[in-house]
Amino acid sequence: MVTLGSGEFSYNVEVNWETVPDGYGWREVPAVYADDDDNIYMFTRGDHPMMVFDSSGNFVKSWGEGVFVRGHGISRGPNNTLYLTDDGDHTVRHCTLDGEVLMTIGVPGTPAPLFSGDPFNRCTHTATDPKTGDIYVSDGYGNSRIHKYSADGNLLFSWGEPGNLPGQFCIAHNVVTDNEGLVYVADRENHRVQVFDDKGKFLDQWGSVHRPSALHIDNDAGLLYVGEIGSGQNVDSKVPNIGPRVSIWNMKGELQAQLGTTYGLEPGQFISPHGICLDSHKNIYVGEVAFTNLTNAGKEVPPRVRAFQKLSKA
Repeated sequence: MVTLGSGEFSYNVEVNWETVPDGYGWREVPAVYADDDDNIYMFTRGDHPMMVFDSSGNFVKSWGEGVFVRGHGISRGPNNTLYLTDDGDHTVRHCTLDGEVLMTIGVPGTPAPLFSGDPFNRCTHTATDPKTGDIYVSDGYGNSRIHKYSADGNLLFSWGEPGNLPGQFCIAHNVVTDNEGLVYVADRENHRVQVFDDKGKFLDQWGSVHRPSALHIDNDAGLLYVGEIGSGQNVDSKVPNIGPRVSIWNMKGELQAQLGTTYGLEPGQFISPHGICLDSHKNIYVGEVAFTNLTNAGKEVPPRVRAFQKLSKA
């Protein structure tokens, strides 16, 4: 068995944890979510966009067929619901745990003009204001903005623009909130996590992260889990120890652990950790977009590319 990390941040890698029915599968798993019963929701890029497994990895159900174009992000909504971000459809959908669409923000299939600042152009993720239930949307690939919506889907305000100064973004790729309502944004190609208050005021930035892609906050433990991608260009493609990996930080921005630093498809290695969640036992679930990463890098893509790993607390 492969073990990553050490001490209190030691994890065993579970290979093939999930049992996938015949005829089901995915190309990639860009986002994962654990509900209150430790059922695991995999937001996939495949014929069955949402695939649900119980805490033992047994398949429970699928949904979202014919609804989602290119799944990207998943986060918790009110009353055991989900917010699902579709960067191929330029929308955020509010759904029940059974897939009923309660609300759609954005116009399906209709992007805002590139870098106009208007919502949405390839939006990426959502988070909820713990005090109000308002929704933050990171937007994303074709924009450099964070939008804040009311819980009923009305745009309140936005902030951000292209660039690398505080409050600017170069791919706002993920967003989470803490119990105090602070907003953490994975500013991926600026190699940092930026911190804002609930009005969009810049407060801080953490710079010792390499292409942060996935964020998950454990408010009870005061920890932020970050999926870091490795090299994005040929000039640093052979530089070691810059990712891909999962890193764990306290809320002061102090590194606690790094899990995996080797680029690859073996257990415990990563290609492109894109979605992270924790269950009630602090096990880590990591979804990857390895197919996209390998294709964009011009590398050979194996017939089956692993897109999910469970790291069990040792």
